[in-house]
Amino acid sequence: MGNKPIITIETIVNRGMNQVWTCWTEPRHIMQWNNASEDWHTPSAENDLRVRGTFT
Repeated sequence: MGNKPIITIETIVNRGMNQVWTCWTEPRHIMQWNNASEDWHTPSAENDLRVRGTFT
């Protein structure tokens, strides 16, 4: 497979673990926060949280 780059992001969120996990992983929430700028939108999101799963 070769070497793939790894991106690590760290932050502190003042909420309970379950609420953070839900907002970070559920597509309906990802569509709300995955915006790099005001003109960028995420009209859909999909993820598979299994090992080797995908994120679209």
